[in-house]
Amino acid sequence: MEELYFEDCYLKEFNAIVKSVIDDKYVILDKTAFYPEAGGQPCDIGFLYCEDKEYPVISVRKVDGKVSHEIGIIGLKEGDSVKGVINWDRRYLLMRYHTACHILSAIIHSETGAKISGNQLSEDKTRVDFSLEEFDREQLKAYETKVNNIIDKKIPVSIEIMDREEAFQIPSVVKLKDAFPPETLRIRVITIPEIDRQACGGTHVANTGEIPYIEVFKAENKGKNNRRVYFRFKE
Repeated sequence: MEELYFEDCYLKEFNAIVKSVIDDKYVILDKTAFYPEAGGQPCDIGFLYCEDKEYPVISVRKVDGKVSHEIGIIGLKEGDSVKGVINWDRRYLLMRYHTACHILSAIIHSETGAKISGNQLSEDKTRVDFSLEEFDREQLKAYETKVNNIIDKKIPVSIEIMDREEAFQIPSVVKLKDAFPPETLRIRVITIPEIDRQACGGTHVANTGEIPYIEVFKAENKGKNNRRVYFRFKE
């Protein structure tokens, strides 16, 4: 299956062929621009159209290495030609949150040395989890200001599909080396020059200037050396 979002995060529509349908509702296509839930980023939703009939895509997951589209009504069958249309407003919101999350995570790591242990995007907020003994809540506003300064700079964000060995020359990717099985020969790397460079399969904006200003509105202790910060976009 060709995963179109991998190289073009701005693709809103595409044409594809149904390769298989499981239990009448899980559709496998020969190609897709729908992002499957992964890495803290929710899946895309939208529609598949076939012969003027509309099939809502209500969930997208990766199953056995293939992107599976759960449709809300039955009727699609193997061999059908379909047009996929993504809910773009939702996708673009999550793209902006994902790139903002990379920026904030990079700043926290740079300022404190903390390892980022996870994140979760949503349509109204995003959280970042990191390992740190001391939690300076006053410092969070300084992180917020630094993120917003980077947004103001309108820095281009690039996506590279790199050979495995080339990617492993990047220090931040080397840290994740064990996460890539031997059969992974190509690695997708997201770069925000002088800010962050890491392997990531999610969707991102092409320029930091596309991101609204953020505000850090909540901070929690989640156990020993486990801290959580929430941010959202300002109105």
